[in-house]
Order: sequence, then C-alpha cells, then structure tokens
Amino acid sequence: MRETRSDGELLRAAADGDRRAFEELYRRYAPWLTARLRGRCADAGLVDDVVQETFLAVWRGTARYREDGDVAGWLWRVGSRRLIDALRGDGARGRLRQALARLRHRDEASAEERVLAGVEHGDLAGALVRLSPELRAVLQATVIDGLTTREAAVLLGIPPGTVKTRALRARKQLREALA
Repeated sequence: MRETRSDGELLRAAADGDRRAFEELYRRYAPWLTARLRGRCADAGLVDDVVQETFLAVWRGTARYREDGDVAGWLWRVGSRRLIDALRGDGARGRLRQALARLRHRDEASAEERVLAGVEHGDLAGALVRLSPELRAVLQATVIDGLTTREAAVLLGIPPGTVKTRALRARKQLREALA
C-alpha cells in the first residue's frame, strides 16, 4: 500500500513536472477551491475558469509557494487574486456588479458566514452577527480571505477608502462588544 503524500510534497513534485502529483493535488483541492470561490462570485463559468488558471499556474510554476506555508491557504490566495484579476478584465465591471448583486440579495448565508457564526471563542460569534452585513463583508474579505484593501474594494464594488473606513468601524465595534 502506498503512503499518502503531504500537500507540500505534492506541490514540490508537481512543480518538478510530476503529472500524478499534480492530478492528486488537483483532486484534493479543486472542488474545495471551486466551492469557496463560488461564495465570492455567482458566475460559475468564471469561477471554473479561475480554478483552471490557478492550477495551471501551479503546473507551470508561475505561482510560487513558500515551503513553510499552508498549501490550502496559498491556493486560496492565488485563486482569489486570479478571480479579482478576472473580474477587472473585459466587461468585468458589469459582471462584477451582477455577481455581487446576486450575492447581496440571496437569503442563505455563505459558508464563511456560517462558520463565523459558529465560532465559539467568547462572545465573538455574537459580536460578528451584530455587525452590519457591509462591515462583516469587509472583515471577511480583508481578515479571513487575506485580500488587500484594493482587492477587497474591487471584490465588494466600493472605493478603497470605504474599505478602510468600514474595517476600522468593524474592529471598533468588535472591541466594544468584546470588552
């Protein structure tokens, strides 16, 4: 019986041209990355393209992985940045606004919102739930997803200054709620 390789081993082997390692890495993470990106963009076709581009960058070695990092987190950063780049592209403003409008008006909570609501450290879950959706969205984009202010601004369809202001307000409200 063959031993399962770690994510880091798979990534290194794929970068060296090992097709089987690449396929295993893809099977392990493509569904997860697709689901996570669909929480950010309602355009399933665009998300599928971004996932393919993300793994193509891994195969070609154009996306650089630091040995000490978390592979899932690294793939998320690569994929989310590629999604932002795709949304900025040709006709992207219209697609971005449509995708975000669908997300803003849906009744069900995203996977990340459900996870945040289930956090059991002190009263953090309650404090997060009491934040307005706009403040939660900024925290999610900048803190949880690790996007820069500019990337969050593109994703949320608001100016970078508004992202900064909302992040400050959200942190202040959380501090007050947890004090």
